[in-house]
Amino acid sequence: MNRPPLVPTPADQQRLALLIEAEAIQLKEFIALLEREESLLVAGDTDALLALTQDKNERYRRLQRLSDDRALLLGRLGRTPSDAAIREICANLPRVLARWDEVIELAGKARDHNDLNGKLIVERMAHNQAALSVLLTAADQPPLYDAEGHSRPIGGGRMLGSA
Repeated sequence: MNRPPLVPTPADQQRLALLIEAEAIQLKEFIALLEREESLLVAGDTDALLALTQDKNERYRRLQRLSDDRALLLGRLGRTPSDAAIREICANLPRVLARWDEVIELAGKARDHNDLNGKLIVERMAHNQAALSVLLTAADQPPLYDAEGHSRPIGGGRMLGSA
């Protein structure tokens, strides 16, 4: 049975405002990481990408916790986690609503950056796979050249580890 929505107290509004503020800050930092990830992907710096991944995952977990906390607060107030619910609760708080609009905009930017980085990763993987295929195909080619430029067949030497 659904209960009617509760009237939010000033403390509820304050808690929601703090969650929105924290989310805006975290999203800005997450976007900065995504921009750095994009640069590293373009540069092909895999070592730096590996180091960045841990930080990125931690930032994502922080954002998820903030979103979960916001959803719990709204649920406790008898509302579904939605833009409309936040606008209703913060109707008399224009600065909080402006910050919420910023959160929505930042979340869109983060999504777009993440999509772009995903495409860059797919392209990098395809490039690496093509390079690997070329190398593997070249390894199957029998002619090798000696120091004087004459071709010689593979397998003419002694096996490593044999006497």
